[in-house]
Amino acid sequence: MNTKTIVMTLAVCCTAVSSFSYAQQRAAGPVVIQGAMPVEAERFAQRLDNPQEVEIGGWRFWRGTVDGYPVIVSETLKGMSNSSAATAIAATQFHPVAIINQGTAGGHDPALKVYDIVLGKYSVNLGAFKSPKKAVGEGSDSLQWKPMDLLASKGSAGEDKTPHTIRKFPADAQLLAVAESVKAGYKKGSVVEGVIGSADMWNSELDRISHFHHSYQTSVEEMETASAAQIAAAFDIPFIGIRILSNNITNQGKYDPQTGLACQDYVYQVVKAYIAKIQTH
Repeated sequence: MNTKTIVMTLAVCCTAVSSFSYAQQRAAGPVVIQGAMPVEAERFAQRLDNPQEVEIGGWRFWRGTVDGYPVIVSETLKGMSNSSAATAIAATQFHPVAIINQGTAGGHDPALKVYDIVLGKYSVNLGAFKSPKKAVGEGSDSLQWKPMDLLASKGSAGEDKTPHTIRKFPADAQLLAVAESVKAGYKKGSVVEGVIGSADMWNSELDRISHFHHSYQTSVEEMETASAAQIAAAFDIPFIGIRILSNNITNQGKYDPQTGLACQDYVYQVVKAYIAKIQTH
């Protein structure tokens, strides 16, 4: 065997070992629970057994266990960029077996009430749109804007000729089924499947909210889930978003900050059920 052959063989072996090691880490990896604000993360962190707080960059993580299984709570901070960064950090530093993004949201569906919980069958980015050409003085109308799929091609987003359809990030089927399985124990409202809309924007125009609800089937809006879902998908990590309505201006549902605590309590039951399921396989 010549020197070149030996080097190539060693390279292949090292790659195989590295891939196997990463697969092992993922197989035994933690469940990551994300919450943007302290009121959406600290309650869950307090329920961990033997929690240890660590900070990476500007993001806080709590490492501990639930029923003996490793769980990490991530305070992602608010907004799409923060959520993306926190998800990438979690993916590369902790190699999670699953990610659950949870917290509060504002209602888009008039049928939903404060304290109702939406299991995100899909999440969508409500901040990626292309406006039609208008001359000076012709004004602006956001209801005419068309969604852009920023993952559709490697070319200019503005010149992309792909159909103007919104990108949907689906929930992991097993996580969704487990989240459904514990809903009978939730007594503060309804638990439904729906679409979570995300963007660095706070919408209070009822016509715009209605447009999102009817055009893209959004149930709620917030500022993190779709970006976290996109990064989780890039790392091939099972993902689901779970959001509780903290307010709903479509039916005069007033804001209640305690909803963030209720959502964490629900997600805690989801995590326990998920851990029980993966430990039996």
